[in-house]
Amino acid sequence: MIVRVIRPGEPAPELEQAHALRHEVFVVGQNVPIELEIDAIDPRCDHAVALVDDVVVGTGRLLPNGTIGRMAVAEGNRGQRIGAAVLAALEEQAAARGHDAVELHAQLHAAGFYDRAGYERVGDVYLEAGIQHVTMRKRLS
Repeated sequence: MIVRVIRPGEPAPELEQAHALRHEVFVVGQNVPIELEIDAIDPRCDHAVALVDDVVVGTGRLLPNGTIGRMAVAEGNRGQRIGAAVLAALEEQAAARGHDAVELHAQLHAAGFYDRAGYERVGDVYLEAGIQHVTMRKRLS
């Protein structure tokens, strides 16, 4: 597996695959409305992609404000530490950009994954796109 960070404006054919993966995971798999999955901030984000044999099997993005989001791993590749590798790449990118902490909105069923990665829950559970979420933060060293 190779993890690559794509910066805003950088030509990257992998982004098309990353968007297709996000569509499959969120829109098809979780019934997230497409208008919520696709947003205007995407072109200004750093995107991490995990590739196996030149196929994107994991992705996530880092917003300019240091928020991590759109974490997705292909169903057939879950449980292989791909999400952890994507998350680590986004954290490294956030640190390189000068952020001292990162935040994310974790789907409640995935909060344990972020707990194990050193994130702390902040606040109460809430609905986002009809799915229970909790805000989580991590200080970067």
